Amino acid sequence: MAIPVIMPRQGQSVERCIIAEWKKKVGDPVKTGDVLFSYETDKSTFEEEAKADGTLLAVFFQADDEVPCLTTVAVIGNPGESCEEFRPSACEAAKAAPEKAPAMETAPFARAEGISPRARAVAQALRVDASKAEPTGPHKRVIERDVIAFARESRTDSGPDYDEIRMPNLRRVIARTMHESLAETAQLTYNTSFDATQILTLREQIKAAPAEAEMPKSTINDMILFAVSRALTKYESLNAHCLGDKMRCYRHAHLGIAVDTPRGLLVPTLFNADEKSLYEIAAESKALIKAAKEGSIHPDLLRGGTFTVSNVGVYGVESFTPIINPPQVALLGVCCITERVRTVNGRITAYPAMGLSLTCDHRAVDGAPASRFLKDLVTMLEHFDLTRIG
Repeated sequence: MAIPVIMPRQGQSVERCIIAEWKKKVGDPVKTGDVLFSYETDKSTFEEEAKADGTLLAVFFQADDEVPCLTTVAVIGNPGESCEEFRPSACEAAKAAPEKAPAMETAPFARAEGISPRARAVAQALRVDASKAEPTGPHKRVIERDVIAFARESRTDSGPDYDEIRMPNLRRVIARTMHESLAETAQLTYNTSFDATQILTLREQIKAAPAEAEMPKSTINDMILFAVSRALTKYESLNAHCLGDKMRCYRHAHLGIAVDTPRGLLVPTLFNADEKSLYEIAAESKALIKAAKEGSIHPDLLRGGTFTVSNVGVYGVESFTPIINPPQVALLGVCCITERVRTVNGRITAYPAMGLSLTCDHRAVDGAPASRFLKDLVTMLEHFDLTRIG
């Protein structure tokens, strides 16, 4: 009996996915567990496995096609069986089809066969003949990167000195989110710093500790996440979502961790961070960051944050104005360590200072509580003690 292959829904917020590559072709035998195709959401990459033994009888969408979730993309069955009852409706096919080039367009790049929809769009933008590009995609198909490479190779001195390419899905999501954040909120950034002597000393102790000491292998960022999660429990107006004319204040700190990935900025969520030990925060944050960078993180782990931490200290940034991730009302930027001086007992003394930049939505958070939160956080970080953190 023929069985449909459905485009899965990865997380409640995902409506459409893009087929990245077919691992099987029509006519191939498949067994349960064989990978049929890989696909992308706007933030992650997944593989779909066969749910039954048989033959791949039909494929209704190709690589680079954007397909609504829960749509039939292929059929597995016995040779000779009909697949027509599973074929997506004209409406579903139209939704997944790429936009057509203008009717007046007759250049080769608009008519070329064996070319992905994205490659055709890029070829049109770059004004090159995509059919002449060297294919590196599945089944010798010309894909986006092939067109870009061909355009660079064929460009003459009189040609344009720039590349014009379509934004990837994730970049478009980031652009939309950032623009909406600035357009719809009243953002204000507060800058301060703290004496990082204590956490730097603890970090060196942790690195030098023998394995039998069972000290949590924590980074400075883990310590900051720990301190933020504890400080937030006293400031519900910062650990909140702004939903129009009402506030949703959370009892637990669900920390978003800004991660730079090959595909762009992702913000996985460390849920209930205020109930976790430093060791648990260190282990879970590392796992989240790894999954985000590899593109394997589940979409449900990229939502639900109540407060975000963005650490750019490794890049030498001393101060910046981080942009809030709506509907959150605050975001903490962690900056680099600089050497500063102060007077102690009449003597000028140097110390390592780490910058903190807190952006708040002034519609939801006034300056006083935001400043008090920063002051409490600074105190916790300057007196960080491994023996009292649980």
